[in-house]
Amino acid sequence: MHRSRFPTAFSTLPACTLLLAATAAPALAQEPATWRHSLDFATFSIAAVDPTTGEVGVAVTTRVACVGNGVPWVRAGVGAVATQANTRTEYGNELLDLLAQGLTAPQALTRAVAADTGAPRRQVGVIGLKGGGAQHTGERTNPWAGHRAGANYVTQGNLLVGPQVLDAVARSFESSAASDRHLADRLIEALAAGHAAGGDARKGRVQSAAVVVADPRPGRSRRADGITANINVCEHPDPVAELRRIYDTISQTLGFRTLEQFTGADVWQLKVMLHALGHFRSGTARLEQDREAFLYTPEAVAAVDAFRQAEGLSTPAMGSPPGLVDRDTVARLWAALERAGRAEAVRRELKEVTAVRR
Repeated sequence: MHRSRFPTAFSTLPACTLLLAATAAPALAQEPATWRHSLDFATFSIAAVDPTTGEVGVAVTTRVACVGNGVPWVRAGVGAVATQANTRTEYGNELLDLLAQGLTAPQALTRAVAADTGAPRRQVGVIGLKGGGAQHTGERTNPWAGHRAGANYVTQGNLLVGPQVLDAVARSFESSAASDRHLADRLIEALAAGHAAGGDARKGRVQSAAVVVADPRPGRSRRADGITANINVCEHPDPVAELRRIYDTISQTLGFRTLEQFTGADVWQLKVMLHALGHFRSGTARLEQDREAFLYTPEAVAAVDAFRQAEGLSTPAMGSPPGLVDRDTVARLWAALERAGRAEAVRRELKEVTAVRR
């Protein structure tokens, strides 16, 4: 159900009995010139909790730089806040403090909004692990403006193409409720759905996106504040897609890269060079092409690692990928062949395999 331009609106969400004491606040970061004197984040966001895991998080995007520096606020074991439109960043810690003290989200938001003379220009969404969620869309925020809520989430936006944006966010998040996926993953997917539905009505401006999640479970974060995901795309032509790319890459989700075993003439060249240096099949006088001649095999990977170690280059034991052959490695191979007096002979041997015949 949409609620548009009502001074204060609340939703009742299932409560969770998990309440821990860790505290989190976003780190200080650069302030873009476009923020100027008034911090205005016309945007849409989703703040949510996972009552099963205790995770709390916010995902947001806007056509203003560095949205992650101002809108999302989370606290492990407590809840999440999105403060936008004419953004008052103080809402973040104020509302989380009130939730930590035992107030419900509606009680906390009512108190905070009542004390704010700028409330008509604000938009705020807050959700707690206990006490449900609440939202406020001031009557002087940018049209289209509104909010809606559901089980374990609140989504809100202003200066959007229309209510279909929040509809898409809500549908996406609700559809993944039983998927047993990480909260950050679900939040990014919901944000992408809203963006695909039109998102921010402005065009031709710098755009940013962010997702922040905190997890109170022991061992889930190395940080005292419990932050697990904190991705802030300050500026990008497609920041929502970049948010997904970064998340998939750092979580090493299958599909973030193409998996294959390298094969080709360059692999044979590598083997010939390593053989000449005594690192690959050193027991044979001449390297013959067999069925795996052009395939980057574990044997070749081991030979590369042995060469890198001999050259004082980083190895898998030092954190480098196994079998790393970059431009520096190639230069070192040729330099080693020059020192051994084998470079010219290897160049002659490789001349035919590198010929262009098209």
